[in-house]
Amino acid sequence: MSATAGQAADGVRSLADRFGIEPGMVVMEMGYDDDVDQDLRDALTDRCGELVDEDTDEVVDAVLVWYRDGDGDLFELLVDALGPLADNGVVWLLTPKAGRDGHVEPSEVAESAQTAGLQQTSTINAGRDWSGARLVLRRGSKSRK
Repeated sequence: MSATAGQAADGVRSLADRFGIEPGMVVMEMGYDDDVDQDLRDALTDRCGELVDEDTDEVVDAVLVWYRDGDGDLFELLVDALGPLADNGVVWLLTPKAGRDGHVEPSEVAESAQTAGLQQTSTINAGRDWSGARLVLRRGSKSRK
């Protein structure tokens, strides 16, 4: 079965596909609160197992960051997300969609990501109320190891 057929057959599962999460990956979650998209969390945990919290000592393949306007300094949060991230890992920054409480301007995301040494490669619809920005280390960024 192709990935496209799998996505069509199971809409919830396709969320994990769009995030590039595979079985066995270690995914860290930051910024969890009662407003997160539980369907998205369920799809990701169904795929990779439990999400680890920001106190983990493990090297992680991906970081899922829930961020709302007023949650503090986005740059500092992104720098914190980089600490346990594998060199080829990805940060998924999840922010409320336009018109929702806590919406974050795209310019703030771009500026904070760039300052933290990240670049945005894509955005996705991450649920009813959330958008996701895929952030990776910029080419030529110095390895943290």
